[in-house]
Amino acid sequence: MSVHSLSQKRAADPVKEAKIHLAAAHRLAVFHELEEGIDNHFTVTVPGRDDRYLILPFGLHWSEARASDMIVWDESGATLDGEGLFELSAQFIPAPIHRITGTRVVLHTHQPWALALNMLDNNRLLPANQTAAFFHGHIAYDDTYAGTADTLEEGERLAKLMGDKHVMFMKNHGVLVVGDTIAQAYKKLYFLERVCRTQVLAMGTGKPLNVLSDDVVAQVQSPPVDDRHSRSERQRLFFEAMMRVLDRENPGYAD
Repeated sequence: MSVHSLSQKRAADPVKEAKIHLAAAHRLAVFHELEEGIDNHFTVTVPGRDDRYLILPFGLHWSEARASDMIVWDESGATLDGEGLFELSAQFIPAPIHRITGTRVVLHTHQPWALALNMLDNNRLLPANQTAAFFHGHIAYDDTYAGTADTLEEGERLAKLMGDKHVMFMKNHGVLVVGDTIAQAYKKLYFLERVCRTQVLAMGTGKPLNVLSDDVVAQVQSPPVDDRHSRSERQRLFFEAMMRVLDRENPGYAD
């Protein structure tokens, strides 16, 4: 499916578009080595609703995700549309985060470089390069991992800890990224892995990191006055470019 066709779907059927983008995000996570086969979970609020969510049924490998596979579910754990079930942590972690924070998209992974950083006693992401500076001040840290999530109360705790942040570092566990759109959230997830990788690699040299000053970080985070592209447009262009990669390397996600 071409980007032009996807643009037509955006105007004609927002639910179909959400399913296509969600399927693409799963396949891209495999392409970018952010996934664990059939585990972890990406969820999206159904357009036009605040209490129903889209998810890939548990048991499908992320590389084979299709728009038609996506099921609709609610916080009680009921499958309301489509076929299949989802793992319990997908109910107990994202549903309360959607409800409490109002975010439309929740991406949770155990991606390796971010997890490597979160295995350290001091797991803070430092603004030691330009891309990392964009994350500074927007990360919540959960330093109290006590086992797998098996109650809605755990998701509510995480939601309150998340607050208005875009990213959560879950020590000894993984990461959460939230956003208003799949394009926005996935771009954050992608670049988060890259900055975690560069920090771990730099730390591996044993040399001190040169952390940017608060003034420089503030300048990096401020959009240029004459920028040709808004941040939302950059996010859209990024995700559409990635979908074109999928069209070449792993087509079929829009089926």
